Amino acid sequence: MNPRNVEARDVLISIAEDGDRLSRGEAVLRSDSVGPALAAHGRYRYSAIGQRPDFNWPQGRRLAVYVGLNLEHFAFGDGLGAELCPGGPHPDVLNYAWRDYGNRVGVWRLIELFDELELPLSVLANSSIYHYCPEVMEAFRARGDEVVGHGRTNSERQGVLAPDEERQLIAEATDVIARAEGRRPRGWLGPWISQSQVTPDLLAEASYEYLLDWCMDDQPVWFSTRNGGRILSVPYPQELNDIPSIVGRKDSGEQFATMITDTFEEMLAQSKRQSLVMGIALHPYLVGQPHRLRPLRRALQTILARRDEIWITTAGGIAAFSRALPDGIVPT
Repeated sequence: MNPRNVEARDVLISIAEDGDRLSRGEAVLRSDSVGPALAAHGRYRYSAIGQRPDFNWPQGRRLAVYVGLNLEHFAFGDGLGAELCPGGPHPDVLNYAWRDYGNRVGVWRLIELFDELELPLSVLANSSIYHYCPEVMEAFRARGDEVVGHGRTNSERQGVLAPDEERQLIAEATDVIARAEGRRPRGWLGPWISQSQVTPDLLAEASYEYLLDWCMDDQPVWFSTRNGGRILSVPYPQELNDIPSIVGRKDSGEQFATMITDTFEEMLAQSKRQSLVMGIALHPYLVGQPHRLRPLRRALQTILARRDEIWITTAGGIAAFSRALPDGIVPT
């Protein structure tokens, strides 16, 4: 179907129908006013944040804060991976070893920090971490942290796979976590924030309750999935994320820490009008470096000094609370 000028009444297709069409690989055109119709995802409707029903987080709090710690394992000399020094010779010893520092050293320094601060975590884990460095996952299990599915390895993207291959990726990653943890993960973040047209459908069909891949809101949003299903989208940051900040924009550790405190102070003020979610996305090979760990500690201490005013939680805690709210509170 090619985009064409249509009136709104010609494209009043339900969100559920849009999801079914996308799951079959068909284009969806949508326009909410007279004008050109554009291809759309069909997962949620537009909703202005100031025009939604109000609600509070537990204990009347207005700002929910969580830390998403990404634990990732990469293939040596093959596949994808963040680069400290792009364009080097292969096998890429420099960048592989730089990333591996996170699993050997950085993550343990961060565990010390999170223990010191008594800060719960959402651990976004590649399933290959369980094979490569099981001691790391044992440490988080002892802390009682939430484990979120994060694919098999960040050397691959799931969004380029055929549906059956993607379904297998989700199943393999889920099974590894479930066997080790004694329960299935409730949430999912795709490796490299990668989704196909049917990823939300496949996740819902695999009994996932929430996903983190979409950074379009500061509140949870219901996504429509095929066959009348739905899955919750919990806000996950691409701005307050050390990879885009430090690797992409070349920010210093101090600059990233300032981003954290500035975001917190602004969102705490904004939350007087709407209850909000503030996520902080971290990677051990970045913020586990000594020169970045110190400003990160200061930033987190600034947040935790206001612990009595905010809800310190996990992505799963946010999802569980949001799923229990009455219909019509969480936008769709």
